[in-house]
Amino acid sequence: MTGKKMKYLRPPKGEYSERTLAVTRQLGYHNIFWSLALVDWVPMPGGSQEAYQSVMDNLHNGAVILLHAISRDNTEALDRIIKDAKAQGYTFKTLDDLVAKKS
Repeated sequence: MTGKKMKYLRPPKGEYSERTLAVTRQLGYHNIFWSLALVDWVPMPGGSQEAYQSVMDNLHNGAVILLHAISRDNTEALDRIIKDAKAQGYTFKTLDDLVAKKS
């Protein structure tokens, strides 16, 4: 639909089996999992500050952060997360970079 070839797959809810991993690999996809995710599909009691603090408290080298686009809290916290993570010396990479590193 977008004219782009899809090459990455994030299993919904992170649920997978050896069979689904094998089938998706045979189809040429790279399965991508996250190391940091929030229960952010519902508003957080602490709003954007809670989203920000949850990410910053769990940030680590190599983190793959999953933030759902539907979350207003994430949207409001994202600019600050990026700026403060960069200020701590973290850099942001693409999935292409991650896959190339594993090869």
